Amino acid sequence: MPPTIRPARPDEYDEIARVWMNSFCSTGLEAPSNFLLAKLRARVPLEVEKGWSLFVADDDGVLAAMLALHLPRRYLDQLFVAPEYQGRSLGRTLLAFTREHLPDEIELRCIRENEKAWRWYEREGFLFEKEAVEPMTGFVMKYYRWKKEGTSQ
Repeated sequence: MPPTIRPARPDEYDEIARVWMNSFCSTGLEAPSNFLLAKLRARVPLEVEKGWSLFVADDDGVLAAMLALHLPRRYLDQLFVAPEYQGRSLGRTLLAFTREHLPDEIELRCIRENEKAWRWYEREGFLFEKEAVEPMTGFVMKYYRWKKEGTSQ
């Protein structure tokens, strides 16, 4: 059975931060560290307070992925699949779930050096809009938008 996508619970935030870190670090952009994990652990509840709808892919009690949407802004903020679950179409399942919640338009951004991610979003129909430096991290971010066919630009 594929993992079940469901709303995250506050008691899972630490494990969500671990999945986020391990997935992010699997890109080679940063090494896993206690510092990074602490930063992400602190960020999860803050982002939920600021409007994240936070979901997990639950594989019989194991968190396989995390998905953070900001529905009022039509924004896919974070989509991270645990390294041991990558390559099993879970990202595509999470994206389909996102399109159910944001059926007309989705915006997102990803780090320019994470070529695997942005090439995947391009294959999934997202159009590149611009690049800009993220002042908090110094990473150059690529901004993308997907619009349902037939909706005006």
